[in-house]
Amino acid sequence: MTLEFTKMHGLGNDFVVMDGIRQDINLSPEQIRFIADRNFGVGCDQLLLVELAANHSDADFRYRIFNADGSEVAQCGNGARCFARFVRDKKLSYKDNILVDTHAGQLLLTFDDDGLITVNMGKPRHKPALIPLKTEQEEKFYTVDMNGVEKAFGAVSLGNPHAVLQVTDVHSPIDEVGEALESHPFFPERANIGFMQVVDRNNIKLRVYERGAGETLACGSGACAAVVIGIEHNLLDNDVTVQLPGGTLKIHWTGRDFPVFMTGPAVNVFEGSIEL
Repeated sequence: MTLEFTKMHGLGNDFVVMDGIRQDINLSPEQIRFIADRNFGVGCDQLLLVELAANHSDADFRYRIFNADGSEVAQCGNGARCFARFVRDKKLSYKDNILVDTHAGQLLLTFDDDGLITVNMGKPRHKPALIPLKTEQEEKFYTVDMNGVEKAFGAVSLGNPHAVLQVTDVHSPIDEVGEALESHPFFPERANIGFMQVVDRNNIKLRVYERGAGETLACGSGACAAVVIGIEHNLLDNDVTVQLPGGTLKIHWTGRDFPVFMTGPAVNVFEGSIEL
């Protein structure tokens, strides 16, 4: 079986995007891991699949996301921008506003005049059962024990679970803490772990250790989660520039009961085909 693909990235967070409308695609976790392998496959943080929306849906497309380890997840903000660019480049849609179904609900993707893409990421979910967390009471800070050391963090879901730790220096090592927290029993579905350095009320620096992928150059939903936590803790204003290792994103959030808006680029790297 030979499948065509497009390699794309959003701030260095890289994706293999496949057209599941014009191709018959039903990939196993082993095949996804092979495609994502940077030595033997194409190499990517995640594989994105473009499908038609279900007949009963008012969406234009269905958006599916698979981590490099083969697991399917519900949300990816950087991937959503690449998804929009892909359907425009492949002439699957000429709309300036594209509505897509995901496992986390619907997303609205908008092409801006400056070539950037804005994603309506939906309303953040704060209740522990919706993140999910193994606790009943919503708290401003949660703590877990890691080898006798308590780690405090804010938590929220943007369609996928995020924990955000405030740090004084974003360049300090994060792998050990990120890996331990990502799979901590407190997170029944694992979590993406963000390390946020607040520069001022409109600027933060951020690194994210993603579940199923490790640290990536950028994480769109992680940027949204960090800003939401920062605003909830009265550290940030409503418009924030997030500086990630791969570049910058603009995040806007008015507050509880309002959606989060993320604006950033999406880049087509190359086209290819792979034999499976």
